[in-house]
Amino acid sequence: MCLGMPGRVLMVGEGTAVVDSWGVERVVDISRLDEAIMAGDHIIEHAGEAVRRIPDEEVLDVLGLYEILLTEAGEDPVGMDACHDLETTLA
Repeated sequence: MCLGMPGRVLMVGEGTAVVDSWGVERVVDISRLDEAIMAGDHIIEHAGEAVRRIPDEEVLDVLGLYEILLTEAGEDPVGMDACHDLETTLA
């Protein structure tokens, strides 16, 4: 099962954005979204692409839900993903 991750947009460029997901910064393709994305917005990202913008009124609920999912999983998938990316880069 794949899980898109929420993140806060730090910086927007030409079709991409730098997104912070629990302290892990990634460059994400935002070119397929229907609406404009700005720094400070929150998005759901999967496999390097923005899936959707999280409406401002839903951000706290979405982040809370993900915190519950990560806690209940008994491991930190975000940390594991970051470690995998680092290992791949160093290999």
